[in-house]
Amino acid sequence: MSAVTARVRVEPIVDPDSAAARAVRALRVAPDQYRYVGDTAFNLGDTMRDPMSEAIAVIADDAIVGFYRLDFAPNAVVGRSLGMPSVGLRAFVIDHRQQGRGYGRMAMNACCDDLRSRHPGREVLVLTVNCINAPAISAYLNSGFIDTGELFHGGSAGPQHVMLQFLHPHTTT
Repeated sequence: MSAVTARVRVEPIVDPDSAAARAVRALRVAPDQYRYVGDTAFNLGDTMRDPMSEAIAVIADDAIVGFYRLDFAPNAVVGRSLGMPSVGLRAFVIDHRQQGRGYGRMAMNACCDDLRSRHPGREVLVLTVNCINAPAISAYLNSGFIDTGELFHGGSAGPQHVMLQFLHPHTTT
């Protein structure tokens, strides 16, 4: 399966006993990435118990290669309102055996398309990324996120950049 030809899409996981949920539980990150995202099986279970969250599978062709959590709580991710309808992105994982193929960038594009379709009232996708996680910072910037310059200090692995992706074009008059 090559990222050049793979079709990447995202789909909500609604059944914790589904094949998709089992495949997500089997995803792993490299040991040095674990401190940033934690255990995928735990993250899936925690997401499925939270009525303000959605568990999302990242699928390349027909294989589940990743997972993320959408958090719709008003103060999601940064602990305060952004002054516009937002959704938080948490626990983003591409399986370590699938990294380096472009799936992360394609998943972010699919995520934004999915949000525009299923949640058109949301204006911005927000995430935090650890200040020392240079590969992730670069990947998010290359996917169209902007670094706000703000640091969030609520994470267990140290300070994090606050990054935004606007979901709808902004027009100026």
